[in-house]
Amino acid sequence: MAAEAQPPPHSLTGRLGRALEEHLGSERVARVTYGSIIGIALVVVLGQHPPRAGVVVGTLLATAVAVALAELYSEVIGHQTRNRARVQRHHVRHMAGQVAAVAFGIAFPCVFFIAAAAGLIDLDAAFRLAKWSGLVLIGFYGFCAARLAGDGFLASVVQALVAAAIGAILIAFEALVH
Repeated sequence: MAAEAQPPPHSLTGRLGRALEEHLGSERVARVTYGSIIGIALVVVLGQHPPRAGVVVGTLLATAVAVALAELYSEVIGHQTRNRARVQRHHVRHMAGQVAAVAFGIAFPCVFFIAAAAGLIDLDAAFRLAKWSGLVLIGFYGFCAARLAGDGFLASVVQALVAAAIGAILIAFEALVH
């Protein structure tokens, strides 16, 4: 009698759980986290002298595109110097997927500023939501990383708090100088 396959420890079940676990096992988690930190930093700076919501959306999107293109270019150059060969189309597709994750992390706060531009929330609320949702995302990834690495709940919470501290330092700095 064959033993029934058991999910690994800390495994997620269900369609959403499997999709989340697949995402958490990808290289894109690091890229979204990196982009989120850039997004938080940009929102903090813009919040010091807040422009209109549409300007924030444009700034976030332009930054996402600029950083993504800079990352793609640097990946292409790095590939060519490491491998002494031209980059093939399949490499560019892989690289583009990676840099798209960075762009997503940077641009995600746009949803709050689009809501502000539409009159659904005020601009101050958009800035608060943008900053704190970035912290939550960074902390969530830190927690998941620790749990999937086999850490216990408390150790995972500590890692999440340490990860979120990066964004919290930016937000605290803004509060001190503003």
